[in-house]
Amino acid sequence: MERRKFIQLSLASAGLGLVTPTLAQAKAAQPVPGPSDIYYTKVSLGRWVGKEATHLPVVEITKAAGGTTVKIVTPHEMKAYEHYIVKHVLLDKHYKFIDEHLFEPTQDKTAESTFTLKGYSGAIYALSLCNKHDLWLASAQV
Repeated sequence: MERRKFIQLSLASAGLGLVTPTLAQAKAAQPVPGPSDIYYTKVSLGRWVGKEATHLPVVEITKAAGGTTVKIVTPHEMKAYEHYIVKHVLLDKHYKFIDEHLFEPTQDKTAESTFTLKGYSGAIYALSLCNKHDLWLASAQV
């Protein structure tokens, strides 16, 4: 390569570094996903206004000596693979995975799951995933 072309390419590359944001800068500029981007909630229905009655998970907490039982119910029809709740996911107060329950749409008639927590207190988050109407989030206190 000619010395002159090498210098021109080097200067052009260096100049590009000044105007092109680094990957870290690009990530920092992006908004953090939340309601209406990734999941829907009772107060943020996004494009699914009117679907909350059958898609928002209902969380019931029962405390007993052996631990806390968390029951999640999504009052949604299970129409085989046409329209159904795919799964429930339970997250802790830091949005870390605790457990999940997958539904079999040809066998399960209701979208109900039960989890047992031992020695846990604080907020929990229940996710309900519909094959047509995305992901829904509800919370409760243990």
